[in-house]
Amino acid sequence: MQVDFYQLSRDPAEVVVPLLARNTLKAGERLLVVSADDALTGRISERLWAGAEIFLAHGLSGGAHDARQPILLADQPQPANGARYVILADGVWHEAALGFARAFLLFDGATIEAARGTWRALDGRDSVVRNFWRQDEGRWTKVL
Repeated sequence: MQVDFYQLSRDPAEVVVPLLARNTLKAGERLLVVSADDALTGRISERLWAGAEIFLAHGLSGGAHDARQPILLADQPQPANGARYVILADGVWHEAALGFARAFLLFDGATIEAARGTWRALDGRDSVVRNFWRQDEGRWTKVL
């Protein structure tokens, strides 16, 4: 499984999630976006609907059609839509993310210490590949 750490320095999570979501759908995968912050979830939802190129259909978990959603927004990493990819948009790591094929941990200055701790905790774990991405002048660069 792959864990991608994304350091948010220029753009907030609600701007980055649609980019990752678009690429996930292009790869033929479903996505679960996890955030315990209701305000952040609302901003992400708005951005997914108002995409510059195309809106990204999604739903909020707990609905009657969770299983049909290509992108599901939830407060816990429980993929009711069968997602194999998960974005931890609020910077909070969940061990359940290791049950997905790919996890994206978005973190900013407020959650950087927790992200560092997660990076260290995942070091040496069998079958876990870690990548670290940083935004430089709007472009994402793989650092590690």
